[in-house]
Amino acid sequence: MNIINLVSVDSTNTYAKLNIEKFSDGTVIIAESQTNGRGRFNRSWIDMGAGNLFMSIILKHSGSFMPVYSNLTQYMSVVLCRVFEEYGLFPEIKWPNDVLIKGKKIAGILCETVYSGKNFKGLVLGAGVNLNAPLDKLILVKDKEVTALNIELAREYEDKNLFIEKLLDEFFKNCDNFLSNGFVSIKDEYIDRCNFLGKKIKVQLYSMTVEGEALHINDNGELILKDHDKEVALSAGDIL
Repeated sequence: MNIINLVSVDSTNTYAKLNIEKFSDGTVIIAESQTNGRGRFNRSWIDMGAGNLFMSIILKHSGSFMPVYSNLTQYMSVVLCRVFEEYGLFPEIKWPNDVLIKGKKIAGILCETVYSGKNFKGLVLGAGVNLNAPLDKLILVKDKEVTALNIELAREYEDKNLFIEKLLDEFFKNCDNFLSNGFVSIKDEYIDRCNFLGKKIKVQLYSMTVEGEALHINDNGELILKDHDKEVALSAGDIL
């Protein structure tokens, strides 16, 4: 595994995308700080300080885009949950890939494809994890409740390298199996950590909001929503 450590970068995902041809499959980019971190739908990811994790993994599993790549963020959400559970915590997943502790977001995940013209170059899978966040930084996030590992453990978390080691070991241990077998290989684990199924919810799509009962997650990782008398399969969106 090739790990590239940076002091500061605008975004580990942006850096990885711009330099993807220089790096081999499985290269990991880690930065001490990010000046312009991004989440899904181009939202900003606030830098909580050097004690937190800003990471991107370059994946070049194939020479063309495969449908399973759409579920990589869900795979990473399960991986993160497994790691947090090693610390005695009880993480949950808010579809499609937000990781929560006690209803508060602790990690964000973003996967981006890289093309040169029509040629598929690979994927960049980014993860931002709040490991050591002071309360005065947490309150800067206005659009959602957030937390950090140090808050949940009620002590400073001093071993970021250990967390990185646990996360990467867990990710790569089962990655090939996931890429071969798809979302169904993690479906049961994923659903076990979802607390919104069977409830009435609202989902923000790109240009509209839909609401209904969250029935289940199908074999493709889509959320099946019952809207009046019809069922709708959602592949992207935000549960409000």
